[in-house]
Amino acid sequence: METWDAIRARRNVRSYTTQPIDRADLDRILEAGRRAPSAQNRQPWDFVVVTGRDELTELARVWQGARHVAQSAATIALVAPVTGDEHRREGLRYDLGQATMNIMIAATDLGIGSGHAGVGDQDLARRLLGFPDDRFLAYMIALGYPAGRPLTPIRRPDRRPFEDVVHWGHW
Repeated sequence: METWDAIRARRNVRSYTTQPIDRADLDRILEAGRRAPSAQNRQPWDFVVVTGRDELTELARVWQGARHVAQSAATIALVAPVTGDEHRREGLRYDLGQATMNIMIAATDLGIGSGHAGVGDQDLARRLLGFPDDRFLAYMIALGYPAGRPLTPIRRPDRRPFEDVVHWGHW
């Protein structure tokens, strides 16, 4: 898929087929996340990949809006360092957003759907994923082949009109 088509086709997918994702495709998606830009090249992320059905079912329990994680073929957990510095925390969130979009666009390029999820229960997440105490689970990205409609460019996206969003030279 061309990059522009992948951007236009990407949508949150929360219903998946039972088809597994090839390891080579997962590696490519993870490499896209690893290559994301980050402030001062800190690269503050670690990725924990979960593919086992029992583990995915348990992982879905870390947030009320993460039920789709249980049905995914794989979920990438984005783990980041805990910091008390507000400036660094803002940069961290921005960096994680860039890694997230790289992951989602790379998945779309391969015909693989993605759906993000937040995290509420850090203790459960830590117990399930085994990350150290100086880290937290920031986000999850569930992956799988879309059940129902495939990923194709969306002709009429549910977005604010271009003219309402873009301001040239001043507001």
